[in-house]
Order: sequence, then structure tokens, then C-alpha cells
Amino acid sequence: MDTATLIMIALAIILTVVAYFRGGVHWKGLTSGGRMLSNNLLLLLASFAIAGMVQVLIPKEIIQQWLGAESGLKGIILGCIAGGLTPGGPYAVFPIVGSLYQAEASLGAVVGFVSAWSLWSVARLPMEVALIGPKVALVRVIATLVVPPLAGLFAQHVLGNLIQF
Repeated sequence: MDTATLIMIALAIILTVVAYFRGGVHWKGLTSGGRMLSNNLLLLLASFAIAGMVQVLIPKEIIQQWLGAESGLKGIILGCIAGGLTPGGPYAVFPIVGSLYQAEASLGAVVGFVSAWSLWSVARLPMEVALIGPKVALVRVIATLVVPPLAGLFAQHVLGNLIQF
């Protein structure tokens, strides 16, 4: 087990114990968590299936060629475009992003992908236009247009050299 998993398990145990001593509400919390799992289980399974299929259907060499460190700015821009076009919430997107990174997509392309998914989401745009209006939506899109590529470039060329894992 990795450190993140151990920390999450410890946190779940601690919070369950605290809830138990706060009037026995631990069962309500566990039941609520179970309902969330039940509501999202199919989405999670589909997301991990897609992530696995990305790994076996798209050769690692293709991902490295188009999104790898040698792809430079082109890879970051392609990562941003793919992120902006990818629908779904974090449970659907992060397994896919993880599989791209494991296939050696560059840090910049992955950061650009996640940033564009968060800021440019084409799937979210119709809801945004309907609820806040086309002017605000357009201004928001224009105002954030440079952020994902800049985040990818910054991650690739500045932070990638400073932070080693």
C-alpha cells in the first residue's frame, strides 16, 4: 500500500471513532459513504476501464510522441485540447490522466490537460451559458484561455526541474 492510501485509511478510522464518540453517528456517516459509493460505482468502474483501455489500445510510443517530454509545446497544447474536450467529473477524468502519465506523457501535457479540463470544459459550457448568460461565459472562457498552456509550460520547465519524486 502506498502512503496516500495509508493516510486515507487512518483518516477514515479516526473520523469514524470521533463520530462514534459524538453520539454514535458513525453509522450515519458510513451509510452515507456507502450510498455515495453505490451511486458512483458504475462511473468509477467505467473510468478505470477506459484508463486501462487507453494503456492497451494506445501504444506508449504514440503517447510519448504526441504528449511526451520531447513533444514540447505541441504536447502541452494537445494535452490542453484533450482536457478541454474530455467530459466527466474527477472520478472519470483522473484515471485517464493517470494512465497517460504512466505512459510517459510529459508533466506539462498532464498539467495542461487537467487545467484545461477544469477551466475549458466544453461539456459544461452549455450549462454555464444557460445559468449565467453568454456574455459572462464568453468573458470567462477568454480570460482563462491562456491559463492551461501557461500552467503546462510552467510545470514542464520550472517546477519539473525543481520538484523530483
